[in-house]
Amino acid sequence: MIRTRGTRTLALAGLVPAGKLSHAATLATALAGVLLSAMLATPLARAQTFNTLHSFSSTDGAQPINTLVQATDGNIYGAVVVGGANGGGTIFKITPTGALTTLYNFCSESGCTDGSQPQTRLVQAVNGDFYGVAYSGGAHGAGTIFKITPSGTLTTLYSFCSRYIINVGCTDGQGPNALLQATNGKFYGGTYAGGANGYGTVFEVTPSGRLTTLYGFCSQANCSDGANPTTGMIQATNGNIYGTTYWGGRGGFSGNGTIFEITPSGTHTTLYSFCSQSNCSDGAHPNAGVVQATSGDLYGTTYGGGANNVGGTVFTIAPGGTLSTLYRFCSKTDCPDGSNPYATVIQATDGNFYGATGSGGAHGGGAAFKITPSGKLTALRSFCAQSGCTDGETPWFGELLQDTNGEIYGTTYYGGTSGACSGGCGRIFSLSVGLGPFVETQPASGKVGAAVNILGTNLTGTTSVTFNGTVAVFDVVSSSLITTTVPTGATTGRVEVTTPSGTLTSSVFLPGEAIKGALLTPGPGSAHRECP
Repeated sequence: MIRTRGTRTLALAGLVPAGKLSHAATLATALAGVLLSAMLATPLARAQTFNTLHSFSSTDGAQPINTLVQATDGNIYGAVVVGGANGGGTIFKITPTGALTTLYNFCSESGCTDGSQPQTRLVQAVNGDFYGVAYSGGAHGAGTIFKITPSGTLTTLYSFCSRYIINVGCTDGQGPNALLQATNGKFYGGTYAGGANGYGTVFEVTPSGRLTTLYGFCSQANCSDGANPTTGMIQATNGNIYGTTYWGGRGGFSGNGTIFEITPSGTHTTLYSFCSQSNCSDGAHPNAGVVQATSGDLYGTTYGGGANNVGGTVFTIAPGGTLSTLYRFCSKTDCPDGSNPYATVIQATDGNFYGATGSGGAHGGGAAFKITPSGKLTALRSFCAQSGCTDGETPWFGELLQDTNGEIYGTTYYGGTSGACSGGCGRIFSLSVGLGPFVETQPASGKVGAAVNILGTNLTGTTSVTFNGTVAVFDVVSSSLITTTVPTGATTGRVEVTTPSGTLTSSVFLPGEAIKGALLTPGPGSAHRECP
């Protein structure tokens, strides 16, 4: 039994096969150790370059809504929710300059047992393989968890609704829409529906595919704990998991969503219920999760609420639950600052946050923006600036990506040059805002001796790698990848890589047992089920 709300209109009619979970009800994350990676400023920011890298044509996929991810080979990987050879969506890779290769077409198996409608960002594990979820399809039509190699070989690890109870439904969840890899090597995520109460779950799954349902939403009276979790759960520096729900919270079943925390012992806490302020000026219905800033606070967006209860917001919340609204969109006539952000923001290497709205802007097709930690917003790009919206229209669920070359990448749901889709099949774009290159560690924390990948650009000829000043032994695998291990004596701080062209710096790396314990292990009172 699926319980969703039909009032959530995302203009996706006709994209989902009959009998499947409506993608209009889905919420299209990342592991956070420490991540580094209101007033409208009316003029567009200067010193920026916008490039359209690829226009989808349906045969190579259509309607990208998922967050892009930079891989160890220097390419960018992602997924589109429909289109491709079988109409079930695709997984692709694209070079930073725009050469796209389709790696896998979903629904390649009879009955789409390999999954359909891939959701959320791909997660690249240390072994180089990617992990992700498909919102529908699978052995029971309720979605899958999959693994795919960089060359395109896909393995289905788990099919949801493997445990079905009459009059209850898919107790292991239905419609997966989030996945992250924790520091213990296991994966954690959420399903939009299903579970003991029908309103979504949090789950743990091993790399081999053994799934444990950890929590079922709507476990508290009137769904005060939230309902229907969105895409984007993170593991914060305190080891806890943070995420959002689109429904529930204050106001019961039809509430305006929540921000939640789950401790390693499995205890769920509602940190905030939206629409707690008059006319929902604090925001309503978060469509995506949160990110943890270098300050330790969490940042995110809401699709609704805000100015006149329509345009959505950018907010920050302390881990203890104190929320501040940084910016309310559509604060001016015709929403030149943008309206209704679907995805969360990212914090770039300049310390500012970057994001996009699904509508509004100078041309009504959405807008990319920069916002300071104090809430000053600058419009960077208004979409649909070109005739026929060939530059893209409506950036939706996928959050932006800052590549280690310093540039920002993203997608739009509509627009582009292809006429194969009504309104266009969508685009991939890049936006240069003057940020320089840097390096990124995978993972963001680890014990002494733990393997670490360092992603970057032009790494050939590197002469030194240090963890907060402690020298590490390393191998330069390629121009985009260095492999190393956490050296003895490493302390919390930045990883620095010395190359022929200069020194590149990472976000803060946490050595040792910075995040302790097996995350989300079931605790007293949690909904716990082991699924084979």
